[in-house]
Amino acid sequence: MVQVCLNGARGAADGWMVPVSPGALADAAVEAVAAGATDVHLHPKSPCGDDTLSPRVLAVTLDAIRARVTVPVGVTTGAWAEPDPAARLERVRGWTVLPDHASVNWHEPGAEQVAAALLDRGVGVEAGIWSGTDGAARFAVSPLRSKVLRVLAEVTDPDPDTAEASARALLSDLDTGHGRPVLLHGEDGGAWPVLRLAGRLGLATRTGLEDTLFLPDGERALSNAQLVAEALVQYGWAQRSS
Repeated sequence: MVQVCLNGARGAADGWMVPVSPGALADAAVEAVAAGATDVHLHPKSPCGDDTLSPRVLAVTLDAIRARVTVPVGVTTGAWAEPDPAARLERVRGWTVLPDHASVNWHEPGAEQVAAALLDRGVGVEAGIWSGTDGAARFAVSPLRSKVLRVLAEVTDPDPDTAEASARALLSDLDTGHGRPVLLHGEDGGAWPVLRLAGRLGLATRTGLEDTLFLPDGERALSNAQLVAEALVQYGWAQRSS
């Protein structure tokens, strides 16, 4: 499985290729799926371009994408989109159109409550476990551990020389997901080394303009679809060399 992460917290300041509006996100999703992505993750944006958990914005965005693609579509519940845990929980409970799944960062305040609310509504939970946080320790004792859709192992080390070691350490802390499927990915300079490691280990992975703006050769990526196409090549090479 190669998921495409269409935009993340990035916006117009990161380049014209980063999709922000519902229409642009739908276009990007179509192109990425055509390139081989089998799942979509995105951050809905307010009219100002900020990440939002607004039920209205979420509904418009999901409807636009689902009118164009049939693969699962997921969103963020990151605390930066709604810092107050109680308000974040109310936002999730107020969603009128539901994503197929949503990422919940286990190190953030209120994560267990948000995850429980999603599960109660029939939304799959990607348990976001970030390296460099206590997320893995919290997840290890979580009563929801066996109920999540998958573990989203997020390597926050951006150094291409050390990201693979950081990824292996995170996987060790996670005890390989505690029996749940693992999606392993990196970010910025660590994105491609971690993706190749995922290929060698046979784990799901992701790519997209949320995780990196650059191709493996250092050239600026022109689209999510270009990153997906290259990810499939890199992932396949890594599997054949393992």
